[in-house]
Amino acid sequence: MNILRLSLALALAASLPIVASAQVKPTPASVAAPMLPVAASQRAPIAPRPVPPLSEQVKIQSLIASVEQLPGAVFIRNGTEYDGHKAADHLRLKLKYAGKRVQTADQFITNLATGSSMSGKPYQIRFADGHTVESAVYFREQLKRIESGRRSAKG
Repeated sequence: MNILRLSLALALAASLPIVASAQVKPTPASVAAPMLPVAASQRAPIAPRPVPPLSEQVKIQSLIASVEQLPGAVFIRNGTEYDGHKAADHLRLKLKYAGKRVQTADQFITNLATGSSMSGKPYQIRFADGHTVESAVYFREQLKRIESGRRSAKG
């Protein structure tokens, strides 16, 4: 008799329409949120990277370039006037000969860029406007500007 009831129940269940008793609502975890691009204004601000300090060699080359690029200036060495390009070439040659003895911009200024090792006379720079300064004064000021990140003043 139990088999008969079970068969009857299965037949009856098969003939009835299927009705959903409750609608299943998705949970937030079960639905993937759409991936939308984030506007630049909504992003977290990125801290600027610190600028690494300039190497001593870069400072030295910047000092040499500052003389080379002085408009209308004259470099005076042992009483003879040279344009910026020739002055820069001379300083590069002195730097090459100095080798490892000159490691810093300060050493470059003190030992190579301020005077003649032959005569002992100080180097001078005469600017386009006619005023003249000893190269030590010029190079020290340029080094301050380079180290502070300011553009070099010309003239």
